[in-house]
Amino acid sequence: MDDLERERERVAAEERELVLDTFSNDEAIELGLLLLEKVRSRQLPVVVDIERCGQRVFHFAAPGSAPDNACWVERKKNLVKRVWKSSYAVGLTLRMEGKTLTQKMEVSTEEFAAHGGCFPLVVRGLGFVGTVAVSGLPQKEDHDLVVETLREHLARARVR
Repeated sequence: MDDLERERERVAAEERELVLDTFSNDEAIELGLLLLEKVRSRQLPVVVDIERCGQRVFHFAAPGSAPDNACWVERKKNLVKRVWKSSYAVGLTLRMEGKTLTQKMEVSTEEFAAHGGCFPLVVRGLGFVGTVAVSGLPQKEDHDLVVETLREHLARARVR
């Protein structure tokens, strides 16, 4: 098994693991504030975005981020809302298959992006309810920041 396959399997395991019991607008704000705390403490030049049931509930542009980061967030979200998988997972799969997003899904790269940083929000027993996205770092780092924060959010929710 090569590094790309191992990485794809790691991301697939994260998608299976990071399932929420509930996800209200208040919980979206809590998740956003947790992300914001990490972004500020690490001085990361990113845009953070959380959407629930088709509504943007949280959006933050950190110092050093650019308007283009918000465009990347939208393109990543468009992909995740269509396939209910993380944008990083889709990108890894495409790399393994040697295909482009346009070849695989017949979509425009002006509207969709298979780059890490957007993760599907899935509620147990309900399914896909939204997205959490970060853009501004290299794609694996965007993805890992989202995963780290989701894990912490889930751990806090279980304590309540």
